[in-house]
Amino acid sequence: MNIDISKFKNCMVLVIGDLMIDEYLWGDVDRISPEAPVQVVAVKKEEFTLGGSGNVVNNLVALGAGVFAAGVIGTGRSGNMLIKRLAYLGVDAGGVVQEHGRPTTRKTRIIAAHQHVLRIDRETRKEISGETLDKITRFIEKIIPEADVVIVSDYGKGLITKTLMARVVISAKKHRKIIMADPKGLDYSKYSGVTLITPNRKEAALAAGVEITNDASLIKAGVKIIGIAGIEKLLVTCGKDGMVLFERDKKPYKIKTEARQVFDVSGAGDTVIAVMGLCVASGASFRSAASVANTAAGIVVGKVGTATVSEKELTAALMPRS
Repeated sequence: MNIDISKFKNCMVLVIGDLMIDEYLWGDVDRISPEAPVQVVAVKKEEFTLGGSGNVVNNLVALGAGVFAAGVIGTGRSGNMLIKRLAYLGVDAGGVVQEHGRPTTRKTRIIAAHQHVLRIDRETRKEISGETLDKITRFIEKIIPEADVVIVSDYGKGLITKTLMARVVISAKKHRKIIMADPKGLDYSKYSGVTLITPNRKEAALAAGVEITNDASLIKAGVKIIGIAGIEKLLVTCGKDGMVLFERDKKPYKIKTEARQVFDVSGAGDTVIAVMGLCVASGASFRSAASVANTAAGIVVGKVGTATVSEKELTAALMPRS
């Protein structure tokens, strides 16, 4: 694929998206509660990591890139923890706004005996305030000339509105920047003007209103989405079946995946869009970028929890096999 991964270190990426804290409680189960017919998990270990668009940031940093982050969080303990995590990673968080009265999204996953037992979500989906929108927009307009690529990570938590997307597209086009978006919801017209979006197969089926059961229906859905969304390119991720890249007026490009043991698919989409962005920013074609992203996703699904791929792991996985 002729992609020099060492070039990733020279890339600057602007990530706009829903920042979260992913909390993992690891423990053992050896009894049922006397209060109700539920398992009692004896917690042995607690871990916190960046989730949502924060996991995109994690993947970019793990591959050596520089990152600007824009998003909205709360003012409490979780919000302060998130700011500290971004600072530790060396991320420019000038676009992260702490909005009073808004909770920081936190997802707590309880894992016992390597099994995901329960997830608890603390969040709001309320749209950001006009003041927050203006602050984030000003940061984006200021920083976008320095970015090699813009990644929008939409988790449907009220940040990525039509108004914000319109402003991002105008600013990116002014400075001739590529925008990639991991979409949410059914109305993909929100992403009009974006270079590429990366839904999974289920999301693509719902957005297109097409039941995807085979290659023909997948192609039908892909072509329909490009038309209604007003985008140039579409990458549909299909899990164990790989990916399909759609480009206007071109034949769909299918990428097969290698058979791997899958432990956890959470965060795989974050890895895909992060690697896609870095490859294209480094001068690769979208087809080559999609192939590398497919390989990276295959690595992270073999790990438990919201994981990243390192430069060393990706380089080894891309090496020709004798």
